[in-house]
Amino acid sequence: MTQAPTAQPPSRRRHDREIIALAVPAFGALVAEPLFVMVDSAIVGHLGTPQLAGLAVAAALLTTAVSIFVFLAYATTAAVARQVGAGDLASAIRQGMDGIWLALLIGAAVIAVTLPLAPWLVEIFGASDTATPYAITYLRISSLGIPAMLVVLAATGVLRGLQDTRTPLYVAIGGFAANGALNAGLVYGAGMGIAGSAWGTVIAQMGMAIAYLVVVVRGAHRHGASLRPDAKGIRASAQAGVPLLIRTLSLRAVLMIATAVAARLGDTDIAAHQIILSLWSLTAFALDAIAIAGQAIIGRYLGANDVKGAREACRRMVQWGIVSGVVLGALIVLARPLFVPLFTSDTSVQDTLLPALLVVALSQPVSGVVFVLDGVLMGAGDGRYLAWAMVLTLAVFAPAALLVPHLGGGLTALWGAMTLMMTVRLMTLWVRTRSGRWIVTGATR
Repeated sequence: MTQAPTAQPPSRRRHDREIIALAVPAFGALVAEPLFVMVDSAIVGHLGTPQLAGLAVAAALLTTAVSIFVFLAYATTAAVARQVGAGDLASAIRQGMDGIWLALLIGAAVIAVTLPLAPWLVEIFGASDTATPYAITYLRISSLGIPAMLVVLAATGVLRGLQDTRTPLYVAIGGFAANGALNAGLVYGAGMGIAGSAWGTVIAQMGMAIAYLVVVVRGAHRHGASLRPDAKGIRASAQAGVPLLIRTLSLRAVLMIATAVAARLGDTDIAAHQIILSLWSLTAFALDAIAIAGQAIIGRYLGANDVKGAREACRRMVQWGIVSGVVLGALIVLARPLFVPLFTSDTSVQDTLLPALLVVALSQPVSGVVFVLDGVLMGAGDGRYLAWAMVLTLAVFAPAALLVPHLGGGLTALWGAMTLMMTVRLMTLWVRTRSGRWIVTGATR
């Protein structure tokens, strides 16, 4: 007699619904963000090679500047989710406003630095003489949109903390569409060249920031939360963000070292490395979507003093991370004959990247767990531990990567070092999660 399949426990089904409801829209919003630069590149590319080269340098500077302050989203998500779990929506939005005010202050400071130093920054990145004026123009104009970009980060954190990832998806889609239309109209219709591309992007970013602020302000009025800047709250938001800033800088250092080592291996290796890094970044978006769900869900459970719910959600998300990693790894292996020729027809580059790509595929389950646990600890507000863990990881990775050119192994060995980096992150995050010291309940940590 055939036994009926055992039904999933109600708690598991509940966690699955929560994860899917938050992760799927978050993934869509994450994928929409890099499309901004792709649209700019496609439109500016038809103006000429110097213009495209100038855009590449300026975009790299802008992306670095904004990614450094991604803690505005992460720290705000955790703080708001805790207040939501505690049932205090007014305080949740109030904390979110503190993050938004901090974003505006940081954005103003970045503009004050970028405008006068734009020529120097472009020179550091090694722009050619023909590309330099275009890079300076794009950088100076686009820097005016940095406060809006940072407000978008902070407001995204507010909505994620409120368990809403759909609104950021809609805003991202609207911003992407507006950016494309404005770029095309200003670059070609108005004949403004690369300056038109920069202004189109700035206007689209400001529109996104305004859309977020309308949503947050409405929520504040509905729940009686103050919109005025509060020095104490802004200071608390900054203090919560410092450890995550250290974590982000350490992670950026890992990527910069990897690229520098690949460049020392030769043109073929750096070309193959860039292709693999692009693919690795794409898989990171999928895994980061689960991490974002983890930030919001864990913060809410801890705010509600539900330790059991937090542990169960963590366990379930780890399982999601493993499965997602296995699926992504299999897709990389199975689809490589299809996507590799899209990036390059150079057989030497293809031969170089294929074994390294296999290393990346095999490491995806490790990456899946790392992203999830990273999100869990962020949601718990355990930023100090995340900072020191990432610094330790950098200390292990740097010598291993720098030895690659001397010990041999080429690009495959370099991505072996990247896998070592992810393994060290897994160990540090797993130890912390198993210890239970991240579980601090209450409306604030």
